[in-house]
Amino acid sequence: MEKETLIGGPGRPFPTTRWSIVIAARGEGEPRRVSLEALLADYWKPLYLHLRRGGLGVDDAKDAVQGFVAHLLEHDSLERVDPSKGRFRSWLRASLDNWMRNRHASDVAEKRGGGRKIVSLDVESAERALREAPGDAASAFDREWALGVMERALITLRAEFAAGKREGPLDVALRFFGFGEPCSYAQAAAEAATTVPLFKAFLHRTRTRFREIVRDEVAHTVGDDGDVDAEIAELMHALGRAG
Repeated sequence: MEKETLIGGPGRPFPTTRWSIVIAARGEGEPRRVSLEALLADYWKPLYLHLRRGGLGVDDAKDAVQGFVAHLLEHDSLERVDPSKGRFRSWLRASLDNWMRNRHASDVAEKRGGGRKIVSLDVESAERALREAPGDAASAFDREWALGVMERALITLRAEFAAGKREGPLDVALRFFGFGEPCSYAQAAAEAATTVPLFKAFLHRTRTRFREIVRDEVAHTVGDDGDVDAEIAELMHALGRAG
């Protein structure tokens, strides 16, 4: 029997890979603004942790994130992103490193966006995340990216239950995902007022749906379908889980 993991399991067809958010961010008007906001909301914290682990202090890291984002916007850098050449995550981190190497002290203020707040940074939450982050910059970026994927997938899963698309004791099941204190199947079934076999069946369905959501989330920003499994493997590695 194949080992079942939170994200792994027997191969199933996954959604067609999309760079939909990145592509929309290249456009104009409201779709561009919405897509850019979505990208920045997803990636600013990995960028910030990458810079902090790279040796920058809090204020310098804040300024650098704002400066890098301003650079992306002002130079239409997303126009040069090629989905056929791989993962957006890798491109973004490499672009930040390149920008940091080439920026000059004399134009830091300009690259900050002239004092404008380009993206809202919750530095307190980022600094809390930094305490658990790996010591090197690239690993810190990857771990925070992976945590962000999982968080967004969990939000989507909760929304499906809240909307009535799915029913069952979600909070009890999530304890078997690593969200909350672990418990036995018997204890979980008792809390859910059901039998152990019925709870196990519900847990399996919920895990399956969570995997689908995670795969869909990952598929937004990888180059082709073949990269999805590789990206999932990197996600699991970044989280320190056995795949």
